[in-house]
Amino acid sequence: MLNEGLFSSKTELWATPQEFFDKLNEEFGFTLDPCALPDNAKCAKFFTPEDDGLAQDWSGERVFCNPPYGRKIAAWVKKCHDEAQKGTLVVMLIPARTDTSYFHDYIYHKAEIRFVRGRLKFGSASQGAPFPSMVVVYNG
Repeated sequence: MLNEGLFSSKTELWATPQEFFDKLNEEFGFTLDPCALPDNAKCAKFFTPEDDGLAQDWSGERVFCNPPYGRKIAAWVKKCHDEAQKGTLVVMLIPARTDTSYFHDYIYHKAEIRFVRGRLKFGSASQGAPFPSMVVVYNG
């Protein structure tokens, strides 16, 4: 039976699968996770919701960003794009929602897009996510 919470807006937080992160980290050598909780941070340096990663300067970092997937996702995508315009390497894991304004405004023709084959299992989920995912790479 599928977890009904996966199909609701009960959570915006989707913990990145460690093995998936490790492969990206091997390639990019991340130094900052700008939207994390202390128990799921992927880098030694991270910002919590109280730190507000959207308001921080990411300059000089190699950023892995798996933002909350709720209403603020567009703001996170814009932040990733804007930080990359200043020369920062930013790699983002987000749902593959190619119909959104933020996809067309800040990703399409502006970043490398890697569609994830299959559905990721976030956190301790036994089922794959109810949405496809993509990795967006801004090379700074």
